Amino acid sequence: MRALIAALLVLLAAPAWAQTPPAAPDPSLVARAKELVGVIAGTGDFDGYFAPGFHAALPKAKWDAVIASVTASMGKPVSIASLTATNPWTALLRVRFQRGIVNAQIAIDPVAPHRVTGLLFSGAEVVGDTFDKLAADFRALPGASGFGVYMLGDGAPVLVAGVNPDQAAPLGSAFKLWVLGEAAREVTAGERKWTDVLPVGRASLPSGILQAWPPGSPVTLQTLATLMISISDNTATDTLVTLEGPRLDRFVADAGAADLAPVLTTRQMFAMKSTASADLAAAWTKAPPGDRRKLLDASAARLAATPIDVTMFASGKPVAIDTLEWFASPAQTAGILDWLRTKGGSTALAVLAVNPGTDLATRARFDYVGFKGGSEPGVVTLNFLVKRKDGRWLAIAANWHRADAAVDANMLAQLANRALVLAATATVPAT
Repeated sequence: MRALIAALLVLLAAPAWAQTPPAAPDPSLVARAKELVGVIAGTGDFDGYFAPGFHAALPKAKWDAVIASVTASMGKPVSIASLTATNPWTALLRVRFQRGIVNAQIAIDPVAPHRVTGLLFSGAEVVGDTFDKLAADFRALPGASGFGVYMLGDGAPVLVAGVNPDQAAPLGSAFKLWVLGEAAREVTAGERKWTDVLPVGRASLPSGILQAWPPGSPVTLQTLATLMISISDNTATDTLVTLEGPRLDRFVADAGAADLAPVLTTRQMFAMKSTASADLAAAWTKAPPGDRRKLLDASAARLAATPIDVTMFASGKPVAIDTLEWFASPAQTAGILDWLRTKGGSTALAVLAVNPGTDLATRARFDYVGFKGGSEPGVVTLNFLVKRKDGRWLAIAANWHRADAAVDANMLAQLANRALVLAATATVPAT
């Protein structure tokens, strides 16, 4: 529901990290990179290392929480394994930890004392990693979790590795994969064109940008889909869900995820979770999936008029994630990713690849990476469609949720990235 940051750990959105040819680093960049090990270990000068803007974006307490998440899985930092400058002031790093390598990107101020203005930790590579070790780490997560790595071919997706792959879990914004699927189906069927101009619908809560646009602003179908997938724009999503109507419910059923129907808009979900809708939420929970469309249609006007509490998620506590969510299993998610691969068309695949959801080094292991994640307090899900260098296609779906506390999105991102690294070269069955 709220957009999940694409990279594993975004500490400060400073420069745009571009995949550019290597350059000659300024000596101050090399020096700051070497100092990073001590700053991570807690022995360096945190206050003097980062620029004031970094401190404003990420206070020490939050930095400590991020580092605790990294070191919990990777151990203590050891050294800078490599530095590849993209210009004199920015570089791609490989930071060696006790249990593997963490990719990072760093930027410094060109003006002395050359403090760090941007730092991004991304994919982790665990030494001697295996799918069995990955599965054990998923099982150790508090709450409920699952993942599936699937080989894709001419038939149904084939499970390569997983934990609870058939267990339905809350999706957060990953339900938007099915919304993209129905849009692609309509285009393929000749019912619409990606260039069709449509009015932006009623505003939902962020994430996204369209909630701030004037209602009715003209945008193309492809723009709505791109914003929905790449930055998880909720207003773009609701515009599409409303446009698709009952056809979306038929599509999710045909795509093997019948319990997703009826598909609520994000605004309807927010309204349903509000305290003003407690009776409606209880009725929704008790109703069989087949009866929910009638309940939703009868309550549409009420939900539309329900004020949305913009502070609903401010506390960080989960809100009815076991009952009021969009649900699907890793197997069902792999199914929609495979549908997009085989039937969605080139535009849908291009939309899915705008935000690859991983770092540059991991992205470079594949010929194609498509991604859609989702999160709200207590829920994180990360889903990838990848094409390996040998031409084989795989789907990876990972989730973690707990109703009693928030979950660490960074931790799941590390696990999902490990799955990507393993999937890039693992021996997979023929299909």
